[in-house]
Amino acid sequence: LIANVDVKNIFKKRAKIIYEIRSYLNNAEFIEVETPILQPLYGGAYAQPFKTHHNSLEQKFYLRIAVELYLKRLIIGGINRVYEIGKNFRNEGIDKSHNPEFTMLEFYQAYSDVYDMAELLEKIFKYLNKKLKVKEVRFNKNIINLEKKFKRISFYESIKDEIGIDIKQYDY
Repeated sequence: LIANVDVKNIFKKRAKIIYEIRSYLNNAEFIEVETPILQPLYGGAYAQPFKTHHNSLEQKFYLRIAVELYLKRLIIGGINRVYEIGKNFRNEGIDKSHNPEFTMLEFYQAYSDVYDMAELLEKIFKYLNKKLKVKEVRFNKNIINLEKKFKRISFYESIKDEIGIDIKQYDY
């Protein structure tokens, strides 16, 4: 880090982003929780888990691949807004878009739907834009303007746009 200031700045920027996400969600009355990393059953995502063994319990455990199931249990238990920023582990390939250990934000809100959550996510990005003074983000070959309203398209529209087939016309 002493020889590469750019790398040090990435660490600082990441810490600031996580701090601001927490600030936003906490101010929106979400409760941050920590869910188990070692799990007797894995689930919540379609991925291969890392396996481990707990010697004292003589039991097989898995490193979590997602926090989804535990957070949804908290919603059912009456915590209406909940989130976690934590490590997940997926025993899959490694390339520029797949790392076996990564940090993920998951949040859930009772009595809301996909449209409410999309709106909330956009508000988080707009908040980060204002706090971090970042107007656009590059992702692969795309430039995402954080100042504009996010475009929303349906699942069916996305398939039609990408492969040119309107799958709504087919009878299943």
